[in-house]
Amino acid sequence: MTTMTVQDLRDEVSRRDRAFGLTGVVLGVLSLLLFARTPGTTTYDFALQNAAIDLPVAQLPTTATVVVLALAAIALGAYQALRGSEGREVLLLGGSVVLFLLAFLTWGGEGSTVNVISLLRLTIRSATPLALGALAGVLGEKSGVINIAIEGQLLAGAFLAAVVASFAGPWAGLAASTAGALFIGMILAVLAVKYHADQIIVGVVLIVFASGLTGFLVQQFPTSLNSPERFGAFSIPLLSDIPIIGPLLFGQTIIVYAMLIGVAFVAWLLFQTRWGLRVRSVGEKPKAADTVGISVPRMRYQAVAVGSLFAGLGGAYYTLDSSGQFSRDMTNGAGFIALAAVLVGRHHPVGAFAAALIFGFAEALATALSIIGVPISSNLLETAPYVATLLVVAGIVGRTRVPAAGGQPYVTE
Repeated sequence: MTTMTVQDLRDEVSRRDRAFGLTGVVLGVLSLLLFARTPGTTTYDFALQNAAIDLPVAQLPTTATVVVLALAAIALGAYQALRGSEGREVLLLGGSVVLFLLAFLTWGGEGSTVNVISLLRLTIRSATPLALGALAGVLGEKSGVINIAIEGQLLAGAFLAAVVASFAGPWAGLAASTAGALFIGMILAVLAVKYHADQIIVGVVLIVFASGLTGFLVQQFPTSLNSPERFGAFSIPLLSDIPIIGPLLFGQTIIVYAMLIGVAFVAWLLFQTRWGLRVRSVGEKPKAADTVGISVPRMRYQAVAVGSLFAGLGGAYYTLDSSGQFSRDMTNGAGFIALAAVLVGRHHPVGAFAAALIFGFAEALATALSIIGVPISSNLLETAPYVATLLVVAGIVGRTRVPAAGGQPYVTE
């Protein structure tokens, strides 16, 4: 086994910075070529109904604004390529992607009004199931279990939430959604930990299983069992009156609040508690952890179980918060984007949340542009979050460090 020297690590970071920086430059150049030829103005409105303070409306020249955003992306990429990132390479790459998306929004919103607060609220909402799914992925991978089955957990949670909430109310549906995701997660954990099955294959099979089963059952059940009551948004007194931040963060639904609290909770759990230290130890050095008396199987079961609860909340978002009913494969690959957020966020809950926000912004952007009526096919606009995912993930493939024992079964000698 080859051991990397300090110089090798520095060379790897330098190569990564050059690759990421070049990506930012390319995105800036594409912005100039694709979006900088539209005359007119784009109006950005920062007002929100019932807000405590009315913020001004900004009318910006479309072409000039696109040029400024493109040059900023080029400058950011050039800085990263030439000067380095000091460990913030993913953050800088994400900044380049956001600048590109903003240039796209400015171009698409020419002659129209874009409500920025509504767009950002939609970004947080779109990021909610991605972040909750990513928390499941982070907890699993920190313990050494690669949870490819997040998509299946989201589907199972969404389906059971809709059915149970239809006759027992949304809180019962929320509990059922976590039970459904936990069921899928425990199948993965048992097959991976006890029977040493290939975690990737098991995860894919569980996704197909959840997709087929929920798709079949939703056709068999009457409409009365697919009409759940949804959670409504509610404001937190005083905090919701803070300009911009208040309407964004403190006027949401219970599942969005749970996501925000969950990110902080998992970060604390993994890095500030003895349990988190044990989880990370079995993901990095399971043999050493076993030697000092830590049960590797038990810690992996627990990590997957806790993560499954968050995935269940992510599934409930679709039927108890967003749409109000279950439809076949309604998650549309959100579980895979959540996995991408885990990678981009370097297996850290806060990093995964930041990545989920980038992908959520891309989805919100597609929705906003569709409402505005840009001359682009709606089917093409729906690919925006997946394109953003590819742009970000392409830069980190082979360059992000996973837990040393990730995906590896532990066999007691």
